[in-house]
Amino acid sequence: MLRFLKKQTPKFLYINRTFGNQPFTLLDVGSGNRSASKTKAMYPNCEYHGIDIVRDFNNGESDFATMHSFYELDLTQLNLEIIPDSYFDFIRMAHVIEHLHNGDLVLPALIKKLKPSGYFYIEYPGEKSTRLPSMHGTLNFKDDPTHVRLYSVKEIAGIFEGNDCRVIQSGVRRNKLFILLTPFRLLAGILSSKKLNANIFWDILGFAEFVFAQKKSSK
Repeated sequence: MLRFLKKQTPKFLYINRTFGNQPFTLLDVGSGNRSASKTKAMYPNCEYHGIDIVRDFNNGESDFATMHSFYELDLTQLNLEIIPDSYFDFIRMAHVIEHLHNGDLVLPALIKKLKPSGYFYIEYPGEKSTRLPSMHGTLNFKDDPTHVRLYSVKEIAGIFEGNDCRVIQSGVRRNKLFILLTPFRLLAGILSSKKLNANIFWDILGFAEFVFAQKKSSK
């Protein structure tokens, strides 16, 4: 049951729908917080490649041991030549682009790394986040001082469509299961005696937006 619930998180949901347990190559843009180990636990047949601006963002050697490769890069410099073009089946970029002042230039450079017919999932705080109350863990866009730019579905979708991709799905992130589980997650947070984390309310309040796109076939 716990494994099923984990696969319903946006971090895994679109991978699960697209590949299930089949082998695939993944480029994880923003691979801190033990993302590699968590992903490989869900998808052992995944060939995992990670990008982050620093190597040790809540990662240990066991996490790097699960990676096929790791790229320590400042994406804003647009120097992505070390990453192979047309190689990846799936690129995941969750809550990274809002930290980039030139994400509109970074995104096309990353799209080049997708295989024809490969998939790209991107998620970020939407415009509504600027009108939500402040909370521990970021509920208002300005809660995180490293957020530098707001993006919209229209802008992101336009970038994909202008770079040989079709948008499959987009909009405000509203995970129905997470919304139904909000009271239970809230109770668990209270009982843990820790500060409640804002992400409990992301889906019910519409904090985040997303775009799920596919690169067109070369045929």
